[in-house]
Amino acid sequence: MAAFAIVMMVCLVLIHGGQCKGLFNAAEALHKAKDAENGDVGPDVKAFNVLDYGAKPGGKTDSSINFRRTFEAACNFHGDAMMVIPEGEFLMGPVLFSGPCSNPSLLIIQVNGIVKAQPNMAYYRGGGDDDTDWITFQAIDGLIVSGRGIFHGQGSQVWGFNDCARKSNCVRLPATLKFIKVTDAIIRGIKSIDPKGFHIMISMSRNFRIFSVDLQAPGDSPNTDGIHMSKSDLVKISKTVIATGDDCVSMIHGSTNISIKKVICGPGHGFSIGSLGHYDDEADVSGIIVKNCSLRETDNGVRIKTYKTDSPSKASGIIFQDLIMTRVRNPIIIDQEYGNTKYSQPSKVRISDVHYINIRGTSASKVAVDLLCSASNPCQGIHLDNVNLQYAGPPNDDMPFSSNCRNARVAYHGFQSPPPCR
Repeated sequence: MAAFAIVMMVCLVLIHGGQCKGLFNAAEALHKAKDAENGDVGPDVKAFNVLDYGAKPGGKTDSSINFRRTFEAACNFHGDAMMVIPEGEFLMGPVLFSGPCSNPSLLIIQVNGIVKAQPNMAYYRGGGDDDTDWITFQAIDGLIVSGRGIFHGQGSQVWGFNDCARKSNCVRLPATLKFIKVTDAIIRGIKSIDPKGFHIMISMSRNFRIFSVDLQAPGDSPNTDGIHMSKSDLVKISKTVIATGDDCVSMIHGSTNISIKKVICGPGHGFSIGSLGHYDDEADVSGIIVKNCSLRETDNGVRIKTYKTDSPSKASGIIFQDLIMTRVRNPIIIDQEYGNTKYSQPSKVRISDVHYINIRGTSASKVAVDLLCSASNPCQGIHLDNVNLQYAGPPNDDMPFSSNCRNARVAYHGFQSPPPCR
């Protein structure tokens, strides 16, 4: 009650010119996102249609400036607003949708059309925070992106320029959707196809929910992470399908209180925490739960990876639970020598309090549990509880089905297949 009273007092102060969205109600926001997908938002929400601001359907004419003008009109409206991308095909280069907005409630972006990215990399500067990505939402408090529409990154035309497999300091290709400094957001129902880089990127954001999203790219598309996040808190991902060429979900430095449930992953590289230890002064990672998910023929299952650098940080309070794996390579892996084995110093990232609970299915590798931890900072509090994996790889491999542990303090509970480390 005290918090509500404070919010109301602030609203009274701001009501003659500012904005006040009040306390975020997740259930109400999710219901509103569903209504927005169906176009049932009520007469109190003013619609701002990109067609009214000059956007051209047909997919031949660049509508970047028209989309931006539509967003600015909706964002600056002192009332409930919805930006409408109707059915049709639209071509667009890099666009920044920047707040703060003046709406008293969450700004809605209704996507029912097909939005295609300019394929030519000349439209994207790259290498920095500006114009690196395709569609960027920035500094918005209260946002819904919902609908049955498609964002098509046309990435197949530029994947050949990706040199990250050969260069550690490569310039990443543009993400399809980037959210930076966004709070209280719902992403629901949309589909992303063939991004140039990541499908969805979230940074410096809080209270983010992603539901019933479909992310698709070929299994050999480079660095096309499904959902990539950093320096963000309270992110929930649920009932989503991710088939891509890199991590289905990747959580790097500063990711806290992340929930991933009922996600189907594959092809791809599985669910990854890291890489960590890549930058100086990295924030810790904590409070991660991956539950009730399935992985099919992915390169990894659940992975924690850190570089062998002198950048200290912590990764703790991590739960991988009730996961089904089908012919997954490296189902359970901690790799603290990721990417730079030539360096002699051990990783300074401390990994602790990690729980693997009820993991079952099949492994395409003979080493199904591989825990390679730091010599100077051994993994602490690693718990394997009821792990039931069976080998389903090449039949002519005579190596035993096994676990491998180095510098890891592991406790076992219940059934274990492969057998525990000695």
